[in-house]
Amino acid sequence: MSLAKKFATVASGTLMSRVLGFTREMLMAAALGTGPVADAFYAAFQFPNTFRRLFAEGAFNAAFVPLFAKEIEQNGLDGARRFSEEVFGVLFTVLLVVTIAMELAMPVLIATIVAPGFADDPAKFALTKSLAIIMFPYLACMSLAAMMAGMLNSLRRYFAAAVAPVFLNIILIVVLAAGWQQGWDASAIGYGLSWGVLAAGVVQLAIVWVAARMAGIRLGFTRPKMTPNVKRLLVLALPAAITGGITQINQLIGTAIASTQNSAVSSLALADRVYQLPLGVVGIAVAIVLLPELARALKSGNDAEATSLQNRSVEFSLFLTLPAAAGLFVLAEPVVRVLYERGQFAANGSTPLVAAVLAIFALGLPAFVLIKAFTPGYFAREDTRTPMIFAAISVALNITIALILFPRIGAPGIATASAAAGWLNVVMLLTVLVRRGHWHSDRGLVKRLPRLLVATLLMGAGLWYGLDWFGAQLAPDSAFIDQAWALGLLVIGGGVIYILAAFGLGGADLGIIRRSIRRKA
Repeated sequence: MSLAKKFATVASGTLMSRVLGFTREMLMAAALGTGPVADAFYAAFQFPNTFRRLFAEGAFNAAFVPLFAKEIEQNGLDGARRFSEEVFGVLFTVLLVVTIAMELAMPVLIATIVAPGFADDPAKFALTKSLAIIMFPYLACMSLAAMMAGMLNSLRRYFAAAVAPVFLNIILIVVLAAGWQQGWDASAIGYGLSWGVLAAGVVQLAIVWVAARMAGIRLGFTRPKMTPNVKRLLVLALPAAITGGITQINQLIGTAIASTQNSAVSSLALADRVYQLPLGVVGIAVAIVLLPELARALKSGNDAEATSLQNRSVEFSLFLTLPAAAGLFVLAEPVVRVLYERGQFAANGSTPLVAAVLAIFALGLPAFVLIKAFTPGYFAREDTRTPMIFAAISVALNITIALILFPRIGAPGIATASAAAGWLNVVMLLTVLVRRGHWHSDRGLVKRLPRLLVATLLMGAGLWYGLDWFGAQLAPDSAFIDQAWALGLLVIGGGVIYILAAFGLGGADLGIIRRSIRRKA
């Protein structure tokens, strides 16, 4: 399967999840708005979700996949299975202990780390604690699922792991529909969503477990042992968890700071859902596919293939991400209005705040995607320490800017801090890759990147004038159908401008795309 087809396979599953995620968020915004129950749910869910991305997806995609790929290259599928059983025994035991400890310590964790600002509101604090206790075992399910997904990705079976997250959104949409039909109050909806998150974790684990067995990996539980392979994994995993989850670390910090202001937590979460669509479809697809492919190329000594993989991944990422960032920046307010402005969200008058946060997140979107494209260059070489140092520096910058700006401008200040930290991380990652000789930009990337930037600016200008043209249809008092078709025309028109400009200026080449689709990696 070609590199482009692998990206498309992962991206298609992620796209389904993100589209359903939009549907879920639209229903949640209508049911809860940006009120206290919404703040409590988003803060409680942020906790296990952040740990999942740090220690499950981040650590395993960074540390487990290269070691698993090495076992396949050196000892075949049997050796990889033995290695997986060693890891599974340790992982399951650690997760059991961590889950019990976190459940017992949840009141302290909520008060000190997750949402310290809620301590002044006993009802909101109690609700957040209860919801977090229900949802935290989701972390254990998703950590085990991440291990299964890492094995599947290394075996070049991408679809099951990509499509499994869809079921989280399906289950939560069913919960919201049931709540609407039966007339649940806001608190009941919050509890229903929390139990839905836990159920979704079990379902996702079952999907990848079955897929791994079908791929020939049948894991048996073994007594946890600190074998050399497990020790090597742990050495790589801790810094990898911090590095791979830098965006989530910054979000967790932002949530903690934002908890001191009403509606700030839910506003950040709703804006995050919108920009997560291009980040998930492009950035996560690139990271998932690039790491095992790059690891295999390096293990087999194919440096030319490794260089090509890195350059094409960055080119693919920016080709799709730059116009998405420009579009979200220019169209932030109409996008938020069409997606969310109904029910309790409209009653709270939340559109301007969420739109401002989204526009700033859009400026950081290319950075968040490039982080996903650059870090495999370290992880595939089993270097997780260097990007961890860069992550720590960017987190320090994020905290500093957030603490300075949040008291002055509120939630947009946290978004600004996150975007600035992302760009700093990109600069550091690329600089050291170049200095070490691990990054060699080819003529194609150097030639096409500036032209993609010009095409993006042309598209942004077209959208800016289009906002004036459709001003009446996009006004707050216009009918929803008028707002929707006007926004749809702007999105389509912007896409046409970008495609024509990108191909016309030479920022993209149809022949290269065709060869990339046909070429076997």
